[in-house]
Amino acid sequence: MKKIPNAVGPYSAYRLAGDFLYISGQIAINPETQEIEETTVEGQAKQVMENIKAILENNGLTTANVIKTTVLLDNIDDFVAVNNIYAEYFTEPYPARSAFAVDKLPKGVLVEIEAIAYFGK
Repeated sequence: MKKIPNAVGPYSAYRLAGDFLYISGQIAINPETQEIEETTVEGQAKQVMENIKAILENNGLTTANVIKTTVLLDNIDDFVAVNNIYAEYFTEPYPARSAFAVDKLPKGVLVEIEAIAYFGK
């Protein structure tokens, strides 16, 4: 089982509901140290995606099972950089996705991504 980051509040990192796995917004916490080590948006996006991938794998899924994501950005100008990292983890048919710039993210991170995966076919 791959290690995943601890939640930073009173919530679960993920929850199963029927044929769906709901993954809470992941930030760039290194699961080995429980610290945010990356300072660039690219580095943070990669760590976020690795955290999502670990949660999926711990539940017998892959990124191919992801049907919807929501991307939250500290700065909308980082959209292309995050999109480039995001594209390394998904293939067609890509998940549905929303992306928003927000005022602030937990722990001052630059990106947060949540996901919904489907166990069915």
